[in-house]
Amino acid sequence: MNRPTIQILGPDDEAALEAFLQPRLESSLFLLGNMRVAGLADHGRPYQGTYAAAFVDGVIAGVAALFWNGMLVVQAPEHLEACWRTAVAQAKRPLQGLIGPAAQVQAVKNSLALDAAAIRMDEVEYLYSLKLDDMIVPEMLQMGVWQGRRATSEDLERQTAWRVAYMMEEMNEADTTELWQRAGQSVQHAVNADRLWLLQVDGRVVASSGFNAAIAEAVQVGGVYTPPEWRSRGYGRAVVAASLLDARAEGVTTGILFTGVDNVPAQKAYEALGFRRIGDYRILYLHEPLQL
Repeated sequence: MNRPTIQILGPDDEAALEAFLQPRLESSLFLLGNMRVAGLADHGRPYQGTYAAAFVDGVIAGVAALFWNGMLVVQAPEHLEACWRTAVAQAKRPLQGLIGPAAQVQAVKNSLALDAAAIRMDEVEYLYSLKLDDMIVPEMLQMGVWQGRRATSEDLERQTAWRVAYMMEEMNEADTTELWQRAGQSVQHAVNADRLWLLQVDGRVVASSGFNAAIAEAVQVGGVYTPPEWRSRGYGRAVVAASLLDARAEGVTTGILFTGVDNVPAQKAYEALGFRRIGDYRILYLHEPLQL
């Protein structure tokens, strides 16, 4: 194999990165979506990141990007170490966590030799995909007995509280003023971007779901939450379906999501919609940012 050339990507490299990521779309949506939204320049603004890629014979063989929020996202089946270390060194920002195919995240974790006490969350997830034309729509939603709708500014207070509960439950966050601020900003952004859906039953909002990444051809479901008192009733599955029905109507063809290997209820709910497992994903968050 020829020796790779590692380089920081710029605006002229968007087509090359797109060609590399498209065949790996289901496990690359953060990279692909952020590039399409913010390009390949990095000025520290939302969705921007420093992308480092390995080129072999002029073609990208692996990439890693350290984004504005400190998350290192990897898609490097080859030359992973060189890609992520170059991205981190060039970005000059602290590392907050890792996202990507499970084996690649494990390799970066091993290289960092992270102490267990430094890790807030480290979870292997099942990666699922669905062609939206094949979605099995829940009967109550199909009949109109349950209704899905996009969230509005009037929902901000309740949805901020739900987001806090979600982050504490799913991401091991502590209940702090800073968490409430981040949750509020996240919900506000999701509402502004039309990326947050609610399910109403008898006029009451009982579940929420959103897209944590979206491009013209695919959306990635995230942040699915049902308050404990309304669980095991099919509401989570229905609100995800409602969001995907709207996406399908807008021309999106593929839905993607990931969920914990131990979260059997969620797995069953998504499989009931037609989602099929296609691989493993991994998410790791640190308690404190790491300056390398």
